[in-house]
Amino acid sequence: MRILITGATGFLGNNLTRTLLANNYDVAVTLRQSSNRKPLDGLAVEIFNIDLNRPSDIAMALTDVDVVVHSAAMIQIGWTKQEESRKFNVEATALIAQAARRKNCRMIHVSSVDALGAATEHQPGNEEILDPPKPACSYVVSKRESESAVILEVAKGLDGVIINPGFMVGPNDWKPSSGEMMLAVASTFTPYAPAGGCSVADVRDVADGIVSAIKHGQTGQRYILGGENMSYFDLWTMMAGVAQKKGPKNRLPNWLAKLAGKAGDLATLVTRREPQVNSAATAMGQMFHYYSSEKAKRELGYRIGSVEDALHDAWEWFLRHGYAKR
Repeated sequence: MRILITGATGFLGNNLTRTLLANNYDVAVTLRQSSNRKPLDGLAVEIFNIDLNRPSDIAMALTDVDVVVHSAAMIQIGWTKQEESRKFNVEATALIAQAARRKNCRMIHVSSVDALGAATEHQPGNEEILDPPKPACSYVVSKRESESAVILEVAKGLDGVIINPGFMVGPNDWKPSSGEMMLAVASTFTPYAPAGGCSVADVRDVADGIVSAIKHGQTGQRYILGGENMSYFDLWTMMAGVAQKKGPKNRLPNWLAKLAGKAGDLATLVTRREPQVNSAATAMGQMFHYYSSEKAKRELGYRIGSVEDALHDAWEWFLRHGYAKR
């Protein structure tokens, strides 16, 4: 079986590429001309240098492909770059879905739990709960719209499946992506952790879940590939423990989060560059992104491993590749 992966240099895409190769799949990947190729060093993949917003490029890359896994995405947790996010996350997804339908190949669209309805600390979300939506930042809006683009093509005959991963941790985080949080916790003592929480999964478990979805996912269905629902305070404490650093002392009060977010928004107006700390990011950090993976467990055989083990593997990987020091 020949599988095409977009976003193969990203955190999930790179782990998925390695998982598929380990299981003897024929793997091809798409890259932009500007992409860092180091994450693919030593991997037996065919590389297509294409523009995902160009239909002819997509059609060429999909030649003789059985399944396309679309994991490329732009992540902007803020109010800026909405048009750029739509172009990359929505328009490219729509073009890939159209091409996959025309070429009769299965599409696995990697979305996010952030495209689903907001959950609470005591009521985890699931695939059927889409409202209320989370704060309408660039990432949330564009990921919800990208799912709609896939669903539209499914209605026209696309063999499409949507995957909604939670917060992933583990090795092969080249950019880094979510690992940026662990590196920040390890490098700078922060007394307050965000007051919310997230569903934390080993990225390799998510990759295994996608492989299962390729074989067993039902057309038109969403599958949450989450993990252990834990507060950011507990997650940061665990990250600090793994790195042998000081962890947070308390949870960030809502009033202080709002103040920090407003300060970030003001800085955006002054500098024309949106900082990572902005009112969208702080609002998301105070929410509980808790989700149930029961559907994926039942239909895909999805398994959730140890968060602490995944963090240990992530930290050792960061040390080995020079991102951190003991």
